[in-house]
Amino acid sequence: MCRIINVKKVFTMKKLILIAVAAASMATAQAQQALETPSFGSNWSIGLDGGATTALKGHSFFQNMRGAAGIHIQKQISPAFALGVESLFGVNTSTQNNGVRSATVFDNSYVGAYGAVNLFNLFGGYNCDGRVFDIEAVAGAGWGHNYYNKAVGPDHNFFATKAGLNFNFNVTRNFTISVKPSVIWDMSDAHVAQSSAAYDGRKASFNLLAGVTYKFGEGFRCADTRNLAEIDALNAQINQLRGELDACAAAVAAGQAQNAALAAELAACQNKKPEVVKEVNNTLNSVRYIFYRIGSSVITADQKPNVEMVAAYLKNHKDAKVVIKGYASQDGNEEFNIKLAAARAESVKNALIKQYGISADRIQAEGQGIGHMFSEESWNRVSICTIED
Repeated sequence: MCRIINVKKVFTMKKLILIAVAAASMATAQAQQALETPSFGSNWSIGLDGGATTALKGHSFFQNMRGAAGIHIQKQISPAFALGVESLFGVNTSTQNNGVRSATVFDNSYVGAYGAVNLFNLFGGYNCDGRVFDIEAVAGAGWGHNYYNKAVGPDHNFFATKAGLNFNFNVTRNFTISVKPSVIWDMSDAHVAQSSAAYDGRKASFNLLAGVTYKFGEGFRCADTRNLAEIDALNAQINQLRGELDACAAAVAAGQAQNAALAAELAACQNKKPEVVKEVNNTLNSVRYIFYRIGSSVITADQKPNVEMVAAYLKNHKDAKVVIKGYASQDGNEEFNIKLAAARAESVKNALIKQYGISADRIQAEGQGIGHMFSEESWNRVSICTIED
């Protein structure tokens, strides 16, 4: 029996495939100019699909609708073109097959390969920051299978083709939720006089699925291109920094040489024997001053070292004695100043006895009233300690 093939339909199908391949090749070439080429192990994705499938024509659309589920694995070749494999199984919940249920859980199944063209990346270019929404056109072919009950006859295997759209909502860079309407055609004899492989709606199923996809890796990354002027400017800056680095190295070397010279000079000083100077005349007539604040006979912290010097000398020279004379400035009345001068002399004597343990018979303390020794009036608020051997 001779069969007449519809040449026009076959040619149209081939033409569409060639246009899709050419468009994908152009998108790939364009993407490689602006993107870093990923390794083969990157840009893979896997996803689950679920929804409903029903006969496209010749049967009640909603009455024959039943659940469907599948899985897909995809490799993104370029930002605009991807290849993948997928499966889809229709759940046996209806009586589409001449009123007789399938003997299995499924009514039908489809396993095939497909190509997907991202229309947004193809016509709008790749967005380095990623898009929230995009659309893919999908076309594929594979193996179809209808499951029948033995009462009806053997199962039906057929060559199938598929076309559809994926409406993708990119929740994150790696996680996508999609709405996938598609049609799968049974390409076996459609009982049409002019074709043995016709796109007959009576032998096709309409599928409406929701897909969840996880993408592995970082995806395509935009190349960081720079112009020549910027590169030249950076090279000039690098050369300038190298010059500054050389100057710093020279300065460090000079500093190290100077440090070495100072270290040698220090070592010479440390190795030099000290010169001992001996006193020819050991006769000492030493005077120390203890100054006071106005109206006070209290020895302040800054004056205590002078008292301590007197006490140290007395301890080191057992025969030495000290004469302490207290004075007051002209501030205030004379009677108060006379008492204040005596109190100042006594304050030094008490400190030597109580704090340093000097015997009282080695100390002579007396007040001298208002002093006139110094032209600076505040200096006359003083106790003068004269050490006598």
